[in-house]
Amino acid sequence: MKEDVTNSTHEEVQRYYGETLQSSDDLKTSACCTSASPEGHVREALTLIHPEVQSRYYGCGLALPEALDGLRVLDLGCGAGRDVYLLSKLVGEQGSVVGVDMTPAQLEIARTHQAFHADAFGHAESNVEFLEGNIERLDELGLADGSFDLIISNCVINLAVDKLAVLRSAHRLLRPGGEMYFSDIYADRRIPAALKEDPVLYGECLS
Repeated sequence: MKEDVTNSTHEEVQRYYGETLQSSDDLKTSACCTSASPEGHVREALTLIHPEVQSRYYGCGLALPEALDGLRVLDLGCGAGRDVYLLSKLVGEQGSVVGVDMTPAQLEIARTHQAFHADAFGHAESNVEFLEGNIERLDELGLADGSFDLIISNCVINLAVDKLAVLRSAHRLLRPGGEMYFSDIYADRRIPAALKEDPVLYGECLS
């Protein structure tokens, strides 16, 4: 029974981000809107991101450390790849970024623009990779233990049914001394079942 509920939730999230939402203009709530302005170098890098990728951004604020040059980074729930490409620019050609998402429609858009961003950033070749998978089952993706310097996630872990599984896998994948930065939406009380069953409220991270 629990597995059926989990699978149903995953399918609903896939449907919402793969079919219902075609751009950030389709959002029904303000949960995925942030008013804070990013740092200058981040803001500058954002101007280089392809418009289609920008239009599919549904995050609630990207949390990053200052020192990024040369790092290997994993983005959990990368969607159409906005943060992956932003990090691609910030880590430079000596770094690399892997994005994981379970929605094929989002990943198709992300992969379409790999060459565009490599050219925009002045890279000889793309330093990003996109993997289709569930962030609650990262062990299925063949990622080596201790292979990432930094793991990020932008308003996605709240959508995971088994959040502890996500955090355990993140810990396993980080090298000694590696860090995880994530922004998300939090509740200070139990969420009523009726709200969890609302596809808009759940899909937009409010239940």
